[in-house]
Amino acid sequence: MTTTTSSTSGSSLSSLLSQLGTSTGSGSSTSGSSSSSSASGTSSGSSSGSATISSLGIGSGLDVNSIVTALVNARKAASQQQITTRTTQTNNLLTGLSSLNSALGGIQTALATLTSVNTFSSYNATLTPQGSSSSIGSASTLSSAHAGTYTIAVSQLATAQKRASSAVASGTAVGQGTLTITVGSNTMNVAVSATNTLSDIATAINGSSSNPGVTATIVNGVNGQQLMLSSSKTGVANGFTISANATSSAGLTSLASTLNTAGSNEAQDAKLTVDGIAVTSATNTVTGMMDGVTLNLTGTGTNTLTVAQDNTAATNAIQGLVDAYNSYVSTTSSLSSYDQSSGTAGVLLGDTTLSSVQRGIASVLSNSVKGNSIGTLANLGITRNADGTLALDSGKLATAFQNNPAAVKDLFVGTNGYGTKLNTTLNAYTSSGGVISARMDSLNNTLTQLSQQQTALNNRMATYQTQLQQQYTALDTLMSTLNSTSSYLTTQLAALNNSNSSKN
Repeated sequence: MTTTTSSTSGSSLSSLLSQLGTSTGSGSSTSGSSSSSSASGTSSGSSSGSATISSLGIGSGLDVNSIVTALVNARKAASQQQITTRTTQTNNLLTGLSSLNSALGGIQTALATLTSVNTFSSYNATLTPQGSSSSIGSASTLSSAHAGTYTIAVSQLATAQKRASSAVASGTAVGQGTLTITVGSNTMNVAVSATNTLSDIATAINGSSSNPGVTATIVNGVNGQQLMLSSSKTGVANGFTISANATSSAGLTSLASTLNTAGSNEAQDAKLTVDGIAVTSATNTVTGMMDGVTLNLTGTGTNTLTVAQDNTAATNAIQGLVDAYNSYVSTTSSLSSYDQSSGTAGVLLGDTTLSSVQRGIASVLSNSVKGNSIGTLANLGITRNADGTLALDSGKLATAFQNNPAAVKDLFVGTNGYGTKLNTTLNAYTSSGGVISARMDSLNNTLTQLSQQQTALNNRMATYQTQLQQQYTALDTLMSTLNSTSSYLTTQLAALNNSNSSKN
């Protein structure tokens, strides 16, 4: 009984080991099929357990994607944090420097207005009728004008020459020949045919490319049609003469003679006196009579011309500089601020460029202008508030203009003036190739390098992820095979135990 049992058990174990050897060497088709069904449920007929795995971790039960992602992120974290931090800091610096540059540009724009040639050389000119006289017109000024009071007496306005032909029935032919019209040294010849009417002649005059400055108009009056010629410009020099050539018909010759006869609307120059000095002008816009003063005459009479300096433009320009400076102060305060409660700092807090700008501007504005009777901004009415902004006392400024306008001008636009020196200081920072521009170029280069580092890091991590996926795929395949073998052994051992139990 004992011998029989031992023989049977040895034979069964030998068979089991033989089958196990076959299973572990080549993979049992049964367990492989079972594993395939467990792994994908779609790979029936496969002879290899590894060939049936369609997703990482399915064969082994591991969350391989999460493991790979965590490993990649862990390796990437330090380098990524460094790149991200430097990129953020660089962009913040660029934003801050751009804001600073804009604030300084605002000051320079205000300085450009302040130092303009016309800002401190603006004048008002007014004409006031004397006695019972009417207004003679208006006056305007340029920066070359000079303050003063003058008596302007206009006895005659400039007019243009006008002459009209005799009246004829509409459509009547005038006669043939050639009309010659002359203005100064310029001449126009108009060929007239035997059938041409006054309207035809007017059209020919107006359409000629050699017209010397005459306008032809047809007037249909109660007595018939008349041709009116007018000089295009006022003044004696712009009057015209007209004649017909020797071969012209009597009708055309008569027309020329009539139009060449002086009438009541002849060309004349404007005549006036300036404090008794005679002046003439071909037009009613009288220029060159006085430096920087133009008269626009509309009537005759005697008026008082008053030329006075207008400080409105200069006052507005000075206020504009104060406003631009205050905007700069607001910007720099924000850029260099620190909030203790939140621990938030301005993007240029402690920045050397900002500190340099502030020192440079403060140095210019805190000094006095040598050789100037006003000397300082405070004496002009510009004082500093507790928050660093400036305030302008318009009353004090107006008094300074009244007392010594030349000194006010020199205080800003003179060789040692605030506007001149401040603009020079700011140019060192804001000009192309200046401090701020060079700094921003350097920061942009840093951003380019950081972008390249980011690309390189991403490429390295992509390679690393691929390596990890390959390694875990191999591990997943091995674990799947081991799981299949373990399942087979469990099944066979259970079968062996059941066989032994039944025999016993």
